[in-house]
Amino acid sequence: MNNDKSVQQLTHLNSQGEANMVDVSHKQATIRTATAEGYIRMSAETLALIDSGEHKKGDVFAVARIAGIQAAKKCSDLIPLCHPLMLTKVQVDFTLDKVNNQVRVESLCRLTGQTGVEMEALTAASVACLTLFDMCKAVDPGMLIHGIRVLEKQGGKSGHWQSDNQGAC
Repeated sequence: MNNDKSVQQLTHLNSQGEANMVDVSHKQATIRTATAEGYIRMSAETLALIDSGEHKKGDVFAVARIAGIQAAKKCSDLIPLCHPLMLTKVQVDFTLDKVNNQVRVESLCRLTGQTGVEMEALTAASVACLTLFDMCKAVDPGMLIHGIRVLEKQGGKSGHWQSDNQGAC
């Protein structure tokens, strides 16, 4: 269910239009979850190399998974107005799309807290894609990262939101 609001406000700007870290101290702590995805398109040969596990750098998915988890945990170090969060769950999964010669990265972040985890999920998916690029760039420098977006979020005052165009990339 989408929660469209007729009047949107940029919460990271104060009344003078200056950058502002949102005060969440008055918000109720609830279980909050966000799922994001990203894609990395590559040559069929590179995808086959990853799929077979014969990449000379080893298990590229294991490295990208750890990188995505670590990135979610460091999100507030990368994005200036993000709150440091005590994540209770970060999951990064990979699906090979052989028809389109790409890997789909899906990340899930969860916590019990006063602010959402969309940025952490997006950061996890992004950095996992970047790590796949880094691991494979020597054999395929023309790879394309695309389609990074939030798929779903739950919790907090605004409740449940889900993208209208699931699987669009």
